[in-house]
Amino acid sequence: MSLQKKPLGKSGLEIAPLVFGGNVFGWTADDNRSFQLLDRFVEQGFSAIDTADVYSAWAPGLEGGESEAVIGRWLKKRGRRDDVILMSKVGMLERRKGLSAANIEAAIEDSLSRLGTDYLDVYFAHIDDQEVPLEETLGAFDRLIKAGKVRAIGASNYSSDRLEQALAVSRDHGFARYELIQPLYNLHDRADFESSLAKVASEHNLGVVSYFSLASGFLTGKYAQLSDLEGNPRADFLNGYFSDRGQRILDTLMAVSQEASAKPSQVALAWLLHQPELTAPIVSATSLSQLDEILASVKLSLPEEMLSRLDAASRQ
Repeated sequence: MSLQKKPLGKSGLEIAPLVFGGNVFGWTADDNRSFQLLDRFVEQGFSAIDTADVYSAWAPGLEGGESEAVIGRWLKKRGRRDDVILMSKVGMLERRKGLSAANIEAAIEDSLSRLGTDYLDVYFAHIDDQEVPLEETLGAFDRLIKAGKVRAIGASNYSSDRLEQALAVSRDHGFARYELIQPLYNLHDRADFESSLAKVASEHNLGVVSYFSLASGFLTGKYAQLSDLEGNPRADFLNGYFSDRGQRILDTLMAVSQEASAKPSQVALAWLLHQPELTAPIVSATSLSQLDEILASVKLSLPEEMLSRLDAASRQ
């Protein structure tokens, strides 16, 4: 599949229009399944893989680092490091919490070791640590770039005000700047990004890769009501979506999907891919059929009338 690539800010890096979310690796997908998923993703012309040191510390019996370790074993077995854009994050893992310089310097070594590589393409601040001066955090990231351990940096879960402050600190101190952001953004969760972050990203030419792009599975149409979540490992993530507004979005999504002869996940992602500020949504899958369905979304072009209906149904 020949895919048009988009730039990640001014970093010089480019990616195809979907990013594989690695939170499933070592959690709901074992090594064998994870390897199959990664093979298929790269074979189809995609390259960006997103992970974090904290994945998947929330799951019983896991402590974090599992996702990076699985990707590391895949990279070693396949020898495809040059074929992928590897993204990881620092700041949320309990034993490597926050964005102090000392913590960033230790965390990068842990991540590189688990991934079996000597550099990351993108290293994200996973949170905004307001207890540490931005000068300290950005100075530490800048040193990693100068040392060749990181090619570009990004910010996840930053408010627009703090993002503006961080960009100003980088400019004033001559530090490398955040070249991309990773906000929560999907057909259901629009307010935070669209109200202010989108404007900052556009003004400063930042790349945008959205997380929870299918609202933790809500926008797949697989769960019609709360009772469908019983026993599901994602139940905690999904509970909040079953409101009057959520139901309206789901009903419209299902209707548009039927008219477009497409799956709900494909329609939800096609809507996201139509948003001008977005570089690529992050997507996850635990089966090859799921992944194939998701990857096909890049070929789905929705007519303006359908996009407008989805907009209206999800407007807050």
